[in-house]
Amino acid sequence: MNTQKTFSFELFPPKTEKGFDNMRKTVRVLNARGPAFFSCTYGAGGSTQSNTFATVDWLREQDIDTAPHLTCIGNSIAETVEILQRYKDQGIHRIVALRGDRPSGTGIGGGDLAYANELVGLIRERFGGHFHIEVAAYPEMHPQAPSFDADLANFRRKVDAGANSAITQYFYNVDAYTRFVEQCEKLGIDIPIVPGIMPITNYSNLKRFSDACGAEIPRWIAKRLEGYADDVDGIRAFGLDVVTRLCEQLLAAGAPGLHFYTMNQSAPTLAIWDNLGL
Repeated sequence: MNTQKTFSFELFPPKTEKGFDNMRKTVRVLNARGPAFFSCTYGAGGSTQSNTFATVDWLREQDIDTAPHLTCIGNSIAETVEILQRYKDQGIHRIVALRGDRPSGTGIGGGDLAYANELVGLIRERFGGHFHIEVAAYPEMHPQAPSFDADLANFRRKVDAGANSAITQYFYNVDAYTRFVEQCEKLGIDIPIVPGIMPITNYSNLKRFSDACGAEIPRWIAKRLEGYADDVDGIRAFGLDVVTRLCEQLLAAGAPGLHFYTMNQSAPTLAIWDNLGL
């Protein structure tokens, strides 16, 4: 396996002490595999900001390379710079820069920055090259984009503003990824675009997530998962086979690494990891 490829894991900030205990156990197991970094999500409008800070603080105490998510919706420039300075002081060198979603019920507006490219530009303006900036990419198109071309233009703006690399929304269609990368190359976009990988362990949860974020579950996969009904072991075995094969195809196609959406669970991701022989 190419040692230049980057493998990483995503966490979400727990809301309870029990959740934190579970996350700590998950991190210890996954960190033993030597990932490049752990990312940590950040709720709509910063709604989980304190939990994100607590998670990032603990990761840094373990001397683990950490990439906090940072959204710009709802924050002033001063607040955003304060958070970035906090992270810089902690020795953090990687940020996942996102537009973010508005908290439900807040309506339109809020914050000094409206789009992720503006956040990327602010980070570069205030902190130079200190941070490696990850941005989001959508091989199947952002659910709010009016067209693929418009979505690609938005992605290019983030790259032009100073993004170093990108992590994609999860998907289960290899062609969606390879086609997206080809289109980026034609536009002169040459940053690494790392596929986001979502293990399949529960069909109803996966369907809900996918409906919300615009990720497509191919019909043949959906029908097979529906056929398992309440057979949890069957769903997990089938999901492991499907996602392992997806990762194999992506790496063979030249993907620069994989970013696993762990949902704070180690077992589903490790099963894929071990199948791949990473």
